[in-house]
Amino acid sequence: MELLDYTLGDILEKWALKTPEKECVVYPDRELRFSYGQFNERVDNLAKGLLYLGIQKDDKIGIWADNVPDWITFMFATAKVGAVLVTINTSYKLSEFEFILKDADIKMLCLSEGHKDGDFVQMIFDLAPELKTHPRGQLLSEEFPFLTNIVFIGQQKIKGMYNTSELMLLGNHIDTFELESLKETLGKDDIVLMQYTSGTTGSPKGVMLSHYNIINNGYSVGECMRYTSDERLLLCVPLYNSFGNVLGVCSIVSHGATLVMNERFDPLLVLASIQKEKCTALYGVPTMFIQELNLPMFSMFDLSSLRTGIMSGAPCPIYVMEQVMEKMHCKNLIIVYGLTEASPAITATRCHNSPEARATTVGFELPNIEVKILDTETGEECSVGKQGEICCKGYNLMKGYYKNDEATRQAIDRDGWLHSGDLAIKKEDGFYQITGRIKETILRGGQSVHPKEIEEYLSEMPRVEEVAVVGVPSKKYGEQVGAFIKVKQGQKLLEEEVLDFCRGKIARFKIPSYIFFVDEFPQTSEGRTQKFKLVELAIELLASKGTEAG
Repeated sequence: MELLDYTLGDILEKWALKTPEKECVVYPDRELRFSYGQFNERVDNLAKGLLYLGIQKDDKIGIWADNVPDWITFMFATAKVGAVLVTINTSYKLSEFEFILKDADIKMLCLSEGHKDGDFVQMIFDLAPELKTHPRGQLLSEEFPFLTNIVFIGQQKIKGMYNTSELMLLGNHIDTFELESLKETLGKDDIVLMQYTSGTTGSPKGVMLSHYNIINNGYSVGECMRYTSDERLLLCVPLYNSFGNVLGVCSIVSHGATLVMNERFDPLLVLASIQKEKCTALYGVPTMFIQELNLPMFSMFDLSSLRTGIMSGAPCPIYVMEQVMEKMHCKNLIIVYGLTEASPAITATRCHNSPEARATTVGFELPNIEVKILDTETGEECSVGKQGEICCKGYNLMKGYYKNDEATRQAIDRDGWLHSGDLAIKKEDGFYQITGRIKETILRGGQSVHPKEIEEYLSEMPRVEEVAVVGVPSKKYGEQVGAFIKVKQGQKLLEEEVLDFCRGKIARFKIPSYIFFVDEFPQTSEGRTQKFKLVELAIELLASKGTEAG
């Protein structure tokens, strides 16, 4: 497969010129529709608004919102002015949000009202109270010296903030020639996206991705599903992660196809949108597909237009794969494996593979990407069937972690191989099978949770002496967060007290689903906690109660 030499702005403009009347972005529940021509014009208006407010090449623009209308507009407008879009997990709470604002040196923050129990507007007021008194566009914050502008994505007027419409009107003061001249200075290797991941340490790290990274990765995965310009993808996975913004947005726009958007995942809305818009593709983690299949009204919807899609983020039970293929008509559903640092896809199954292969393996390498299984001790390539660390090399490797050269060197070795931290084997037929994890990251329903982060947080409780967090196997989520706590001598601690300490302070998906109180931790002769034994203990304790991880 020949690699594409476009920037995000280039690829959008290609289709705006070639098929200006074709639908680009659709929100069916709002009857909101933009053709490629209309969407490109909207992107340009927003891009000029960014220029008016002083956004320059390489400036960091944070976006903290559900899949609201204009999320994608900001993605492309940011790209057209050469800025870097920093995507923020909508489940983050105050401390996590504060860390990203500071670490990413965000100059402009674009946000919506909030997500579930998180009020984004109130949180930015809590962190930067100066916002209520300073003129718009002139925020001066001691805590956030880079931050000068807050934009509300929508029509609502909020003190200290511009809204999307106002930003576009401000763009009228900028000559189109200025934007066009700026675009001439941009290149495919420029950084366009920054996404935070826990990686192999507790503190999240900003993964820097280029136009070349994400356009080609999205296009390549689209080719695995035999995408054409007639595709209509129902996208209900979050845009803040690479599943949404690369495998979703970039795979569709690189093929000149149509994005059908849902603001948040709702199984009923998903099915209704598929029927209404005659969608051909659907993405999700296994739990999403299970909720759709189990919906009482499932049989009422006509899903016969579906033919393909992606299931990713957690192991897929074969019965789920078979039901999605049969009952939802996704005969060409594929599995994709990767990580944010790889833009994100490394391997994928293909449409013609058997349901069993698609449920039990992660397929084989994408075009133009090399994959090896390396011995974790010697660094030598493993023979077929021998377990080692799955590593990759190619166009898809990140540009590095933002302001963290040491972590970048740990992730990408001297020979240019990105180390995933995942254990795998290569089978006789060339397919790869993920068998475990070197790094401790817990994958809960597609969300990454690093134990060290939760351990450090729970250790702040006065009565906690020691804590160890592990991933407990779960049929529904792949893994659930389990916390083993040793209480200080003479002290008592209740499970509900631990949960109260977490609620509203850390993202909901990071809050332990299981809390176990222990007197001692299993340790090696060197005194290191043996976490694999804690996983075994969790399974035993749950079984003794007549339950298993859900």
